[in-house]
Amino acid sequence: MAKNEDNPRKTWRIRSFSQRGSRLGHKYDELVALNQDLFLRMAPGASESLVAPRAEFSLAQAFGREAPLIVEVGSGSGEQAVSYAEKHPDVDVICVEAWAPGAARCISRIVHSGVTNVRVLQADAAQALPVLFGLANAGVNDPDEALALGPAINPEHPNSANPRAQEVWTFFPDPWRKARHHKRRLVAPPFATTVSGILADGGVWRLATDWDNYAWQMRNVVETTPWLENPYVGERPDVNDEEPERGGFAPRWEERTLTRFEQRGIEAGRTVHDIQGVRKPRV
Repeated sequence: MAKNEDNPRKTWRIRSFSQRGSRLGHKYDELVALNQDLFLRMAPGASESLVAPRAEFSLAQAFGREAPLIVEVGSGSGEQAVSYAEKHPDVDVICVEAWAPGAARCISRIVHSGVTNVRVLQADAAQALPVLFGLANAGVNDPDEALALGPAINPEHPNSANPRAQEVWTFFPDPWRKARHHKRRLVAPPFATTVSGILADGGVWRLATDWDNYAWQMRNVVETTPWLENPYVGERPDVNDEEPERGGFAPRWEERTLTRFEQRGIEAGRTVHDIQGVRKPRV
């Protein structure tokens, strides 16, 4: 958790990811050093995974063009992002990964694939994305205050002109399995508000998990977020659901790569659920 020096009312922000070590190994150290241009380097914040609330950054300059944009949250080693980027060279993809070895492996995959339309942001997505897209809740650590601000863009923020994303992907985020840790789950109302601010009108938030009660939570979050619409309301009900007749699950997206995380879940006998939220038009 990160301390918020600017907000005396609530000084702690819940972190939704775990630090699993930071040693990269010699080959990754060298690769990262040689490919710094593939990182989105933003002014650092109070700790390693945070960025400064008003860190200025131009996505057009980072990619050298203006193109449809996709943001993947929790990219791991970049399997999904690089596979998609290879098939869609007209689209730009941002991989957001807080774990340093994961970000390094993502860089490695980008380099060895030869794609030129993927960049990596090594940061806490929940804190960094509002800054990158110039949202009103940039730098706000109090979840209640962030919710009250909604998905509005702050026109005075230096990044407010960055383009909105056509899609945001959140595939197999940490399920934080123990009930007492569910508060750490990324897919919750505050992050859904941020996603609503990032997405262009009609943009799609694609989610997937192999953890049942996280699937119910994802569905519930999407359907209770006022700026999002679930296009699959009532579809694909699951008898194991806490509301077995409710449904609300999407078909498996055909462009979602079968990653090692998904394969592990399948081999363990878990069911994979897909969820979608579509950004409603801004009034």
